[in-house]
Parts: sequence; C-alpha cells; structure tokens
Amino acid sequence: MTQTLPAKDVNIRYLIDNFGLQKNQDEEFFREWQDNLPELTDLEKQLLDKVKAGFINLTDYPPVLENVVRMAVVDPILFIGGFFLYPLYIRSEPAINLAVEDEDIIIKGKIDTLVLKDQFWAMVIESKKAEFSTEAGRGQILAYMLANPHPSRPNYGMISTGGGFIFVKLVNGEPPQYALSKMFITINPGNELYDVLRILKRLTQIALEGID
Repeated sequence: MTQTLPAKDVNIRYLIDNFGLQKNQDEEFFREWQDNLPELTDLEKQLLDKVKAGFINLTDYPPVLENVVRMAVVDPILFIGGFFLYPLYIRSEPAINLAVEDEDIIIKGKIDTLVLKDQFWAMVIESKKAEFSTEAGRGQILAYMLANPHPSRPNYGMISTGGGFIFVKLVNGEPPQYALSKMFITINPGNELYDVLRILKRLTQIALEGID
C-alpha cells in the first residue's frame, strides 16, 4: 500500500536518507546570488522602502499570518520586479507529487507560489510561531525542487517569512546537491530588500535562459 506523506512534513534528514541530497559547501557552487547583479532604479528603491515600512508596521499587530505577509511584502516585491509580466508568469499553489525511488511512498503537497516557467519557486512561511522560520521551509522547498520538470538544469528557490529571505540552488544530479545564500533580514539597518530584488532579477535571467 502506497504511503502518502505531506511535503510540509518532509525535513532535510528525510531527503538525505531517501534521495541522497547533499549540501554543497563550495563557495563557487552558488555564485549567482552574488555575481552580476543588476542595479535598481531610484523608483524601485523608493517602492521597496515603502514595503519595508509596511512590514515594520505589520509586526506591531501580531500574529503575522502567511496570507498577510504575501500581500504586504512578497507580492509587492514581485510586482516591483515585473514578475507578473510576460514572458514570466506566477501560478499559485499547484499540487506536486514526488515519488521516492524503490519505496511505496509519495510526497504530496502544495507550493505557495510557482514562478518562472517551473524554474523558480518562491515560498512564504507563516511567521506567527518562532519555529516557522525560513529554516523550517528548507526541506519542503527542496522536496518541490527535486520534483522539477526540468531536472537537467539548475533550479532556484526563495523562502521568505516577510522578515527574512534566503535563496536556494539545487542541481539535480547524482547525487542532487544544493546550497543556500546568506539570510537577508527586512528590519536590518538600510534596506536589504534591495538585495532581495536584485537577486530575484538575476535568478530570473538565469532561469529563463534556454527555455522556450
């Protein structure tokens, strides 16, 4: 009898044991979040300043729920970056199945936001509880990325609580390997949302290369 496992219940240890997933520690493996980042316009910076101010205001009225974070922080960043415009598209919450080789187990779940023609995943994690951090979403988003319909190409993800952003790269080889960017914190001095948008734009360029 096939066992169904919600993707939200999948952790890193499960992916290591069942898919041979490895974390690549080589700094050169995931340079895309640091190199050749585009510059932002003054208007983009002004809009991101408003997004940051809105998030800070939002945290004064807890709990900060997933749909509110998406509406106040993640969606505005995607809008400012032009991610709703052709040739990009955003498809929300499609069901994705991931089968474990040689076992009667299927990982099932829903991803929060699917961007860039199945090459970039953006996940919003509820932040009303301390344990719902970007770390809590790492196993879940990597499970979705392992089910990528374009396994021959590197694919990318972003996990956000609104208060923090981290980027993920997965190369689905033998064995599959992944790496993480540093954490970008919304309330840090300055505005680290500038970096978030610059990285999103860069990963967009890479993800679209070679896709019809």
